[in-house]
Amino acid sequence: MSQSGWEDVVDSPDELDDETAQSLFEEATEVQDMTGEVCPYPQVEAKKAIQGLDEGDVLVQETDHVPSTENVPKSVADQADARVWKSGDGRYRIFLRKE
Repeated sequence: MSQSGWEDVVDSPDELDDETAQSLFEEATEVQDMTGEVCPYPQVEAKKAIQGLDEGDVLVQETDHVPSTENVPKSVADQADARVWKSGDGRYRIFLRKE
């Protein structure tokens, strides 16, 4: 019997390497610090911010709440393309490019 892993139970967006994540962070139109916040607050804030962006703009949410890395991209899937960067010390950046 095979053992289930994280990939079997979540639908996570593509993860970014450090260099690509840094490049995207530098071109971000808006950065939201959601550290310490839990769902649904990050989802609500992402939806509001995406509405105010132009096509191609990048919103970055910084978080330490793992479920946000899945829930935020799902909540704006019809408006933005999502990628996630994992720092290795429990912090994440969710990159949302408005479509």
